Amino acid sequence: MERLQKILAQAGVASRRKCEELILAGKVEVNGEIVTEMGTKADPEQDIIKVSGKPIRGENKIYIMFNKPKGVITSASDPHGRKIVTDYLKGIKERVYPIGRLDYDTEGLLLLTNDGEFANLLTHPKHHVPKTYLATVKGVPHGTALDKLKAGVKLEDGMTAPAEVEYKDIDEDNKQSVISITIHEGRNRQVRRMFDAISHPVIRLKRISFGDILLQNLKRGTYRHLTKDEINHLRQIAKAGMLKNNPLRKDT
Repeated sequence: MERLQKILAQAGVASRRKCEELILAGKVEVNGEIVTEMGTKADPEQDIIKVSGKPIRGENKIYIMFNKPKGVITSASDPHGRKIVTDYLKGIKERVYPIGRLDYDTEGLLLLTNDGEFANLLTHPKHHVPKTYLATVKGVPHGTALDKLKAGVKLEDGMTAPAEVEYKDIDEDNKQSVISITIHEGRNRQVRRMFDAISHPVIRLKRISFGDILLQNLKRGTYRHLTKDEINHLRQIAKAGMLKNNPLRKDT
C-alpha cells in the first residue's frame, strides 16, 4: 500500500504536488469511489485508480544519464521559452524529471528518472552522494585558498561540508586555472558560491561524475540509459553514505 499521490506521480500523471491538487479537486477515484482525503493509500497492483475518469497505468522505470549543454534549463518547462533538458530526450515516452539540478550556465552530467524513490534516495542530504565538477576559475587559487574549500567555507546559508579539491591545469597566460572539486551536498549554485567565497569566481563549470558514474565521452546534448549495475551501485552508495569500493570507476 502506498500513498495515492505517490502512485499517481510514479505513473507519470504529474508531479506529486500536482497530484495532490488533483486529489483535493475530486478528480481521482479508487475502485469507483472519489477520494479527496490526503494520505489515502492504495495498492497500484490491485486497485483500479482513475484520474478524470481515465485509468492510470504503471510506467516502466527508466534511468537516464544526460550531458547537459550550457544554456539549458533543468526543468520540465520554462515560461520564457528557453531550452529545457527534456527537449533533448527524443524517443523517451515516459515523463522523467531531473535528479537534482544543474544551473543554466553549468554543463555536464545530469541524471533523470521517473522513479521517485530512487531520486529521493540520491538527493537526500543524509546520504552524502558525491558529485565531482571541473571548475575553470579566475586566477590561480593558492594553497591556503584551496585549504578553505577542503575544510568548508561559510556561505549565506551556512558552512559547507569539506570538499575534495585539486589542481588540474594552470593557464598563466589567461590568468585562470582548472580545479577539480567534489562535494557531498546539493545546495543551489553551491560550487560557484564556494569559489566566490575564496575570491576566484567560476568562468566555466562542468559536472563530470555523480557517485561513481562518470560522464566520460558522452557527447554534449545526448543521453544514454544507465545499466542495472550502475543503478544498483548508486543505490549502494546512497545507502552506505560513502564510497567504499569503486568497481565502476575508470580512469578519466
